[in-house]
Amino acid sequence: MIEKLQENYGHLLEKDLISELNQVGIYKKIPENFQLIEIGQYIKSMPLLISGAIKILREDHDGNELLLYFLEKGDTCAMTLTCCLGQTKSEIRAISENETELIMIPIEKMELWSAKYKSWRNFVFKSYHDRLNEMLETIDSIAFLKMDARLLKYLNDKSKINNSNTIHNTHQEIAYELNTSRVVISRLLKKLETLNKIELHRNHIILKEL
Repeated sequence: MIEKLQENYGHLLEKDLISELNQVGIYKKIPENFQLIEIGQYIKSMPLLISGAIKILREDHDGNELLLYFLEKGDTCAMTLTCCLGQTKSEIRAISENETELIMIPIEKMELWSAKYKSWRNFVFKSYHDRLNEMLETIDSIAFLKMDARLLKYLNDKSKINNSNTIHNTHQEIAYELNTSRVVISRLLKKLETLNKIELHRNHIILKEL
């Protein structure tokens, strides 16, 4: 595990901190669509991503989901950090977008390392900053973009996260993550296909224009 930590976090964190991470961290390899964190649960550890991607979702009172942002290699979740430090219940759901490798860090180390290591404080602050910007981008998208533009942005984001122009999501799954109806998504996908931006297939979507 030490090699994975050095490769992904060695440029960010001190050597002694990498050593501590190696001692207390638990390496996990999780499959696609694995639920890592559920809304309402207490969080006992924080994920550091080694490879793959995790989608962070919010849920309203009616059970409708909204995609907030993706976590990728070298990231951690600011909302998880907040829950860890405040010992509060999670307000997000975290699900692996694809096969993902991560290292789980026990929450009791968070405050200790913040006092002990400058690089850890910088890493945490940068994580808050990056995730805040991504949430603001999501808010801007909802507030200022029409649904067809939001859908195209979503498909492009998915393509970049998975490093592929093929999207393996059903119309219903896309509708859940954009908090709209399947009928609306199906109609807009057909419109994008007419504009020659995508190709629709039975079980997947191909982006022609990135």
